[in-house]
Amino acid sequence: VQLVESGGGLVQPGGSLRLSCAASGFTLSSYAMAWFRPAPVKERGLVAAITGNGVIKTYTDPVKGRFTISRDNAKNTLYLEMNSLKPEDTAMYYCAKFPGSMWTGNYDYWGQGTQVTVSS
Repeated sequence: VQLVESGGGLVQPGGSLRLSCAASGFTLSSYAMAWFRPAPVKERGLVAAITGNGVIKTYTDPVKGRFTISRDNAKNTLYLEMNSLKPEDTAMYYCAKFPGSMWTGNYDYWGQGTQVTVSS
């Protein structure tokens, strides 16, 4: 299993970024996927998650209405569209795989991360 994130960078407040996660070594459509960023252990830092079939999505409250998670199973790629970025969104963003088609339990694989910095 390999997850490789890309698309991070430096952006001004109010700007946008699109993160990508290229997956290999497993059938993407069989597993729920997520984006997370470092946070207190209790919250696990989940930013957004999506079921294996892409039908159901969930977001942490601070990003609702601004971020959109999506997936292209044919391209084995997960995305995170980030709009109206705020300085508090600054973090390393990681792509993660769940062991099943729903976001239950802990991630079993994650990538090396891509840095997002929101600053003027």
